[in-house]
Amino acid sequence: MNAIVALCHFCELHGPRTLFCTEVLHSPLPQGASSGDISGQNEQAEEEEGGIQMSSRIRSHSPAEGASADSSSPGPKKSDMCEGCRSLAGGHPGYVSHDKETSIKYVSHQHPNHPQLFSIVRQACVRSLSCEVCPGREGPIFFGDEQHGFVFSHTFFIKDSLARGFQRWYSIITIMMDRIYLINSWPFLLGKIRGIIDELQGKALKVFEAEQYGCPQRAQRMNTAFTPFLHQRNGNAARSLTSLTNDENLWACLHTSFAWLLKACGSRLTEKLLEGAPTEDTLVQMEKLADLKEESEGWDGSEEEEKPSSQSDVVEGQELSKCSPETSLVPDCNSWNVAHRRLSVFRSLRHMRQVLGASAFRMLAWHVLMGNQVIWKARDMDLVQSAFDVLRTMLPVGCVRIIPYSDQYEEAYRCNFLGLSPHVQIPSHILSSEFAVLVEVRTATRSSLYPTLFDDEQSLNKYEFVVTSGSPVAADRDTGAMQSRDVLPL
Repeated sequence: MNAIVALCHFCELHGPRTLFCTEVLHSPLPQGASSGDISGQNEQAEEEEGGIQMSSRIRSHSPAEGASADSSSPGPKKSDMCEGCRSLAGGHPGYVSHDKETSIKYVSHQHPNHPQLFSIVRQACVRSLSCEVCPGREGPIFFGDEQHGFVFSHTFFIKDSLARGFQRWYSIITIMMDRIYLINSWPFLLGKIRGIIDELQGKALKVFEAEQYGCPQRAQRMNTAFTPFLHQRNGNAARSLTSLTNDENLWACLHTSFAWLLKACGSRLTEKLLEGAPTEDTLVQMEKLADLKEESEGWDGSEEEEKPSSQSDVVEGQELSKCSPETSLVPDCNSWNVAHRRLSVFRSLRHMRQVLGASAFRMLAWHVLMGNQVIWKARDMDLVQSAFDVLRTMLPVGCVRIIPYSDQYEEAYRCNFLGLSPHVQIPSHILSSEFAVLVEVRTATRSSLYPTLFDDEQSLNKYEFVVTSGSPVAADRDTGAMQSRDVLPL
């Protein structure tokens, strides 16, 4: 992912400052970021994490070394930096990690070496810690523009017993030029960055509680309440983040976390090549498959946490369905009774027309095409599901919302195909509405209400179908359009 992740801090002396940033390099490292490794005790052992070769590639040259480097470096001068504004010590070469799979390098240092990148990161840092903050000054926010890039920023506080208000203000920002990609990555970035923040805050809280237990600062400040605040600092106003967390390996850990974040965020979204412009049904199917994949992952996780005490996932030889009540609203969630269904009762639209009769079927089809609610009341769940499977073929995939069988009436905004048991009471305003049609499946008073088309459809002979609607003229509307659809598929 072509992005930069940075940790920023609001210094009481110097204002917003960039402490640490990690960027992605797809080409050889720029001057001052490559070359050989310094052998000796500074070289750390390499380790594998998430396909990234995490190693301390020590650079033989650093912009912090010498006056010439300082003059060419886009970063602030040493005189403008205090302990709270500095992450890596003078002469520290930074960190470089190599991704073996993609040959991408993840480089971490205090400031980007490229002047343009430094300007972009600097502006994002200032905005994240000044004007672009969410209510409460702690939490995620999105801002940016085409010229300076788009930013996902998460501000937070770190406990400090010597700071004003006993806390200091930080932010973790992610900068990239692709606005759509960054917005789509919001849930992923929020969860992972929140985890990094929780770890930092947890370490700082332990140090804060230990310092307060040894030397409470609140009582000491109360005794010197009339002394000017600037004279109370005694050089301790600015403390480094490593001091606040008591973690000497903090920057190496942040480099590992930021590098993994960039790699994982770039791998979770992929592009698909489609031949020609995708149809609406194709887009809906792709969204449905993605939702079902996330749902199945959630079910797999819950099954691992709660393992069943017995092997009774099968009841009377029929496999239990894992489709929750909410997922019944998904258009193609037909697995609610896949194990129960034996044969399709209605074979096609032509077959249904012959069963219901031309007039009743025309009324039913008109309501389906108009997007009105279609209600079937029957004891046989297989018959209701079979009817919905046939009627849904008249609509685009994205316009189908099915609740196959329910013990209570559901509003039209939840579904346009609703199956009910015979004892369910339907509100009177629905029965009289012109935006709904009711198909009641009753027991036939005589056998063979219509000629048998197939040998195995004798079960339909015991039913009679009554189609009613609050709009008596529905069958007469758009007669020409409906007659043009009388040529139905087999």
